[in-house]
Amino acid sequence: MAKIALDLERALAMRARDAAAGATEPRTVAQGRGWTVADVLCTCGPGDRAFEERHGAYCIALVAAGVFEYRSETGRALMTPGAVMLGNAGECFECGHRHRAGDRCIAFRYRPEYFERLYADAGGTGRAPSFCAARIEPSRALAPFVAAASAGVTVPDLAGLAWDEVALALAVRVMPFTGGAPASDAKPVAHAALARVVDTVRRIEEAPDVELGLDTLADEAGLSPYHFLRTFERATGVTPHQYILRARLRAAAERLADAPGKIVDVALDCGFADLSNFNRAFRAEFGVTPRAYRARWQP
Repeated sequence: MAKIALDLERALAMRARDAAAGATEPRTVAQGRGWTVADVLCTCGPGDRAFEERHGAYCIALVAAGVFEYRSETGRALMTPGAVMLGNAGECFECGHRHRAGDRCIAFRYRPEYFERLYADAGGTGRAPSFCAARIEPSRALAPFVAAASAGVTVPDLAGLAWDEVALALAVRVMPFTGGAPASDAKPVAHAALARVVDTVRRIEEAPDVELGLDTLADEAGLSPYHFLRTFERATGVTPHQYILRARLRAAAERLADAPGKIVDVALDCGFADLSNFNRAFRAEFGVTPRAYRARWQP
């Protein structure tokens, strides 16, 4: 399990030991003129009440660990590691943990005037429109941001990370998800089926290196392969195969940023059969070779 997820597990274990109520603890890790970045660790679980809150700024939150349900004025979505939660300034929202306790996000927040200026600088016309979706599913386009931000909050004095540049680049990359009519909600996933998907996500995140085929995952979820595939993709936005691959690549990226050792060992430990396949998949996901990625974060 990645270090960023281990920190969450320790916090959940401490909460259980003390029989304490769940809580959300934000820690500011960087800020500038018009933007902030916070490492948000939440230990709420199924027994905790979900409270409605309000976004005070544009919010782009990268989900690093855990699973939770998010509801906003633009829709509702299951948030899983690698996904991106979107929020508009002044918009009410609610996060819940009906099926699993705990999550950890790196939340980038932008004052409306700062976001407006970025929108104009990026070629937008008129006022910056609102996000029209609640979530961006785990994607190749945003994987480098998730990996970099996760390393930034777990690796002390990470040499290669400039939070101001990450905050600006992330906002510009996500801007295509503004404008237009709000996305219509897909057919909601039944409560029992959603619980099975959450269990599957947790299983993958705990050991992404384990070989898990569609039949095995479907059997564990108590669904036919056909219904499991449809349910998983509808809930998470990606197929199980895509999710497992991205979980392995996130784990590898964290190892490369923080730990010494041979790249081939990282590849094999993270579930790849050989170095060549790992190199191709890593470069496709992050835009650089594993060796170049490691060099980026090393002093």
